[in-house]
Amino acid sequence: MESDLSYPDHWEADVVLSDGATAHVRPIRSDDAERLVEFYARVSDESKYYRFFAPYPRLSERDVDHFTRVDHDTRVALIMLVGDEMIAVGRYDRTRAGEAEVSFLVEDGHQGRGIGTVLLEHLAQAARERGLHRFVADVLPANRKMITVFVEAGYSVDDHFEDGVVHVEFEIVPTDHSLQVMAAREHRAEARSIERLLTPRSVAVVGASRSVGKAGQALIRNIKDGLDQGFTGRLYAVNPEATAVAGVTAYPTVREIPGDVDLAVLAVPAEAVNDVVLECAAKGVRGVVVVAAGFAERGDPEGRARQTELVRVARAHGMRVVGPNCLGIINTDPQYALNASLASVVPPRGRVGLFSQSGALGTAILSDGAARGLGLSTFVSAGNRADVSGNDLLQYWRDDPATEVVLLYLESLGNPRKFSRLARRVAEIKPVVVVKGGRSTQGVPLGHTVRPIEVPPAALDAMFRQSGVLRVDTISEMFDVAQVLAYQPLPTGDRVGIVGNSSALCMLANDAVVAAGLDVGCDPVDLGVTASAEAYASALADLSARTEVDSLLVVFAPAVDASSSEEVARVLADASSSGNKPMVTTFLGIRGVPEEMRRFDEHGVPRRGSVPSYPSLEEGARALAHVTSYSAWRRRRHGHVPDLDDVDPDAARRHAEAVLATAAGNEAIDLTTAQTMALLAAYGIHPLPVIAAHSLDDALAAAEQLGGEVVLKATASHLRHRPDLADVWRNIDTAEEMRDAWQTLSSTLADPAEAGFVVQPMATAGVPVAIWAREDPMFGPVVSFGISGVATELLEDRAYRIPPLTDSDAAEMVREVKAAALLFGYRGGDMADVAAVEDLLHRVSRMSDDLPELEGLELNPVLVSETGLAVVNASARLARPAPRPDWYARRLA
Repeated sequence: MESDLSYPDHWEADVVLSDGATAHVRPIRSDDAERLVEFYARVSDESKYYRFFAPYPRLSERDVDHFTRVDHDTRVALIMLVGDEMIAVGRYDRTRAGEAEVSFLVEDGHQGRGIGTVLLEHLAQAARERGLHRFVADVLPANRKMITVFVEAGYSVDDHFEDGVVHVEFEIVPTDHSLQVMAAREHRAEARSIERLLTPRSVAVVGASRSVGKAGQALIRNIKDGLDQGFTGRLYAVNPEATAVAGVTAYPTVREIPGDVDLAVLAVPAEAVNDVVLECAAKGVRGVVVVAAGFAERGDPEGRARQTELVRVARAHGMRVVGPNCLGIINTDPQYALNASLASVVPPRGRVGLFSQSGALGTAILSDGAARGLGLSTFVSAGNRADVSGNDLLQYWRDDPATEVVLLYLESLGNPRKFSRLARRVAEIKPVVVVKGGRSTQGVPLGHTVRPIEVPPAALDAMFRQSGVLRVDTISEMFDVAQVLAYQPLPTGDRVGIVGNSSALCMLANDAVVAAGLDVGCDPVDLGVTASAEAYASALADLSARTEVDSLLVVFAPAVDASSSEEVARVLADASSSGNKPMVTTFLGIRGVPEEMRRFDEHGVPRRGSVPSYPSLEEGARALAHVTSYSAWRRRRHGHVPDLDDVDPDAARRHAEAVLATAAGNEAIDLTTAQTMALLAAYGIHPLPVIAAHSLDDALAAAEQLGGEVVLKATASHLRHRPDLADVWRNIDTAEEMRDAWQTLSSTLADPAEAGFVVQPMATAGVPVAIWAREDPMFGPVVSFGISGVATELLEDRAYRIPPLTDSDAAEMVREVKAAALLFGYRGGDMADVAAVEDLLHRVSRMSDDLPELEGLELNPVLVSETGLAVVNASARLARPAPRPDWYARRLA
C-alpha cells in the first residue's frame, strides 16, 4: 500500500459524459486489483490488441501489480467507475523531463461516450501539477478512435508514421483553443444531462400516497394531469401497500416496474431516500427529484452526511439529482406536459425558463408568475442544490429553442467563476435576470454545501455586469423585467417617449423615467382626460416614427367620457405588434399582461407584441431601464484579451514555488521587496527601486546611489498611506535635505527601526491610482482598481472584474469609478496616460489568472503622468493554493 500514502484525493471527480450520464474518476489504488481484472475480462480482444500491439487475452499477477501500484508522480493512472464497476483506465508514464507517454483503455460497451477525452483532460491536469508539459503516444494506424481523441482535444498535435505505428506528440499547456474545445464538450454534456431530466418518457413517483395532503399524493396527481394535456409517456406509482394510486398502477418497488424508468420523483422520508436511490440505480433510472427535507438544511452532521451520500450514490450510477428539499421540476411543452412538482398553480406555457434554489419560495414565485400571465417553458427548484445547479440550467437553456428569457433566484453560488463564463455565453443571445438572496450578508443557507463568498458585494455586482447579467433586488422586480424581455423588442437607445391621458401622470412619468437613468426623448404627449382610442393610436404612431424615441411608456387612467379600456387595450396591443420599439404601460393599475393586450401564436402561447402593465409608473420605468441596459450590453463591443509582451509565466511560477518552499506547512508568506520585484518583473511590471535605510548613513548612501531627487518614506503598515501624507518626505536633493527629512520623520513618526524607512527615486508627478488583486476561495482571482487615497477606502469607490480582462473590461474599469474624472483633466489637470493604466491592469489580471499562489497583490500608489506611470509601492502575498473551482478539466462541484 505504499503507493497510496501520497494518494491525491483532489484528483477525484464526478464527471458528466457526452450522453448526459455521470461517472466517477479517481486515481487507481492497489486494492483495485480485482476490479481491474474483471474490467479487463470484459474488454474485447480488438481493444486489447490496440492497447498492447499484440494479443493479450489476460493480465498476469505481475501485470496487475504493476498497473495498480503507482507513485502518483512519474507513474499515474486514473480509472473511471460507474457504480463499483471500472469502465475505463487512462495512464501516463514519465519518459523524460517534462514528458510522459499516455495511453487509454475503454470498455467496448462504453466507447463513444466521450470517456477518452474526459480522462485525457484529467490526466493532463495531473501531469501539469507534476511539472510535465508534453504527452506522447504510439497508436496503431487502425485505432482511429484513439487518434481522434488526441486530435479533437484542442491541442496542437504532431503525428507521423514511424515503424508501423502513428507517433503522436502534443503540448498539454492549456491554450485558448483547447479551453474552448473543453468548454464546448462540457456544454453539450451538461445540457444533455438536464435534457434527460426535463424530457422523460417514463416517470415513477416513489412514495405515491392515497392520503390527501401528502407530498406523494400531490405529485402523482400533478403528473397525472399532464396525461390529459399531451404527455404521452408512462406514469408509475410506487407504494408497497397499494395496487393503484389516483388511478395509476402501483408497484411495491422501483425494480418491479415492468418498463424502463427515465425519471424517479422521490416522496419518501429522508432516511429512506438513499436506499431508494440504490434501487433506482439498479433499475437504470436516469435522474431523480428528491422533495423530502431532512438533509443538510438541518445543519447537523447526520443531515450533511445523508446529503453527501445521496449525491455520491446517484452520480456514481449515472444519475443527476434535483434537490433534496425542493419543489420539483416543470416542463410546459405539450409533448411532455410534466408537472413533477408540489406546485398546485403552474404558469401557462411560455418562453421563460425559471430556476429557484428555494423550494419554499418556489410556490410563491410560480403563483406570482401565473397571476401576471407570464408563461414558462421550464422550471426547476433545486432546494439544497446538492447536485443540479443554476450553472447546469444555463447550459441547457442556452440552446433550448423554447426558452428566450432566463430567470434565476440564487441563494448561493457554488462556482462563481464558471457562472460568469456560462452566463456571459447565454447573455450574448438570451437575457439572464438574477435575484441574489443574502446580498447583505454574503452568507450561505443551511443545506448549500458551498463556502461563503468573501469578496465585497460590489465585486459580485461587477461580475454580474461583466457577464451581461441583469441583477435585480426582488422577485417582483425580476418578473417586472421579464415581462418586457419576453414580449417586447429590445430598445436601440435610452430615450423614452411618454403618452398619457393625464397631465399629472405624464409629469410623474417624466420624473420616473429620469430617476431610472433614462432620457425623455421628447415632451410627454398629454391626450387629455377625454382621450379616445383613436387619439392613442395616432399619438403612438407619431412617437414610434420619431428617431429621438427608442421606447414608449404609455399611461392610461379611466376617466369620465373616456373610451372604454378594452378599446384602448386593443389599440396598444396593435401598436406594439406592428412596431419595433418596446412599450410598457400603466394600464388601470394592472400588474402583468392584461388579457386584452395579449397576442398569441399558433400554439396559444403569448407572443412578442403583448404589452406588460405595471401598477406604478416607477415600476414600469425601472423595468424599461434594466432592459435598456441589457440591450446596450448586447450592442457593446466586448473586446478581446490582448497579447502582452515581456511576460514569462514560467519564471513567475518557479519564483513562487521557490518562495513557498521556505514556508512552514501551508502558511502564507509576505514577500520581501526584492521578492516582490522579481515576481512582478516576470509580468513586465517594474516598480521604482527601493533601498532600505536603517540609519541616516544608509539613507545618505542610498540617495547618492540613486542620484537625482529622492524621497524618504516609512513602510511600516501602521504608518503607510496616512491622510496627512506625513509618512513621506519628497524632493530630497542634497545631503542636508536628507538629514532634515530623517530628523523630522524620526521625531514625528516613530523610531527608524520601527518605521522601516526606505529611499526611492522621486517619481514624476501624476494622479495616484491603486490596483489590487486577490485570490478568493470561491471566485478565484479578482482584480480591483481605484484612485489611491482615503476617499477611495472610505467610500469603497473601486471597480472590480474577474480575469481574464478584455481590452473593453480594462477600459470600463478605469472609467467607472466615481473619481475617474481626475484622470481626464478634471478642473484643468493634466490628461493622464490612461492607456498605461489599462496595460498595467492587463498585466495584473494575467498574473493573478496564471498564479493561484498569488493570495494578494497591492500596487499603491501608482503615479500616472501624461506619458506613463510609476509603480511607487508594491506588496504581495503568496500561499499554497487550493484547487480553483474552474479547473482545466471538467468536473461537477
